[in-house]
Amino acid sequence: MYTSIAPILGWIVLVAILALAWLRGGAAERIGALIVLVSAACAVMIHLLAPKAVQAPLLLIDEVFVAVSFLALALRYMSVWLGAAMILQAVQFSLHAYYLIGELPRDHFYAVVNNLDSLGVLLCILIGTLLAWRKRAQLAK
Repeated sequence: MYTSIAPILGWIVLVAILALAWLRGGAAERIGALIVLVSAACAVMIHLLAPKAVQAPLLLIDEVFVAVSFLALALRYMSVWLGAAMILQAVQFSLHAYYLIGELPRDHFYAVVNNLDSLGVLLCILIGTLLAWRKRAQLAK
């Protein structure tokens, strides 16, 4: 399925950060991790099962789900990491929309921006998880 080690490493990082968020994060981090996991699973299913002609609109819908979910989380939990994740998700949504509306083929630039943005969202979840973990440890003392 993959021709490079990079996607495999990406999946390992994704699973590790989401597992850490689920085990050590607070409610916001757990919900954020679940949102990213559901979105990643949907994206894989879209790439594997959907015809090429409808993949781009379906991926855009997936990005809408993530963006709206992070917006709801940011409004509920008022966390800086959620605000940053929401902004990064807006960039992701804009990237998908630009390529869809412009009927552009997904090129190297698209892949780089998409992957860096996804890593940024994961980094936000990781930071939120570490902060929640530290806060719980300080309260326990």
